[in-house]
Amino acid sequence: MPSEPLFKIATREQWARTRETGVFPGAPVDHADGYVHLSTAGQVRETAARHFAGQMDLVLLWVAPDRLDEAIRFEPSRGGDLFPHLYGELPLAAIERADPLSVDFSGVHVWPDDLPGAGEAT
Repeated sequence: MPSEPLFKIATREQWARTRETGVFPGAPVDHADGYVHLSTAGQVRETAARHFAGQMDLVLLWVAPDRLDEAIRFEPSRGGDLFPHLYGELPLAAIERADPLSVDFSGVHVWPDDLPGAGEAT
């Protein structure tokens, strides 16, 4: 199991529901695919650019993989890159922090300064 945080991009509504229920409800794509899509620090920027371009109601969830009881599997996705997929629910207790994910004047996401690889391009 990785020790570095994993990331989930959620809407503010999904994050509010997670705080109320104690479990991330999953996005429609998660329900359709049968697992919660997560990203590593090196993948999350491209995930945002591809699937959340220009969207402003987002939250970046920092997930501690060692707090998950469910299985995380690294499986091929975009271009054969291995992405973390959580087969089970994402409990609130596994979410270390949540940062608003805003966009700048050009519609590009603004990342937290301490996100690993923050100086890298998306």
